[in-house]
Amino acid sequence: MTSKLLAGQDVEVDPEGFLVDASQWNKDVASAIAKEEGIDDLTGQHMQVINFMRSEYMAKGTAPNIRLLGKTSGVTVKELYQLFPKGPAKLAAKIAGIPKPHGCI
Repeated sequence: MTSKLLAGQDVEVDPEGFLVDASQWNKDVASAIAKEEGIDDLTGQHMQVINFMRSEYMAKGTAPNIRLLGKTSGVTVKELYQLFPKGPAKLAAKIAGIPKPHGCI
């Protein structure tokens, strides 16, 4: 694992840049990850998806896939692709500080 400075905080990340420990996450860390991924501002809709991803992960131990996100997060699949253009489930999980969803490349 690698240590990385995000929002003034040392965090452990895996080789793809996902946080190793979800408890190291906070909104400032999320904003820093988003900026690295080309998202300058996290809107209310971004945070709705990110908070949903985190709550699902905390409850079930896995990140939701794109289908589940589109059906249950309150944001349509089309909107997810607009919010997180590089692959919504993977990018939202990364910003949310949780592991990459199963099935994501």
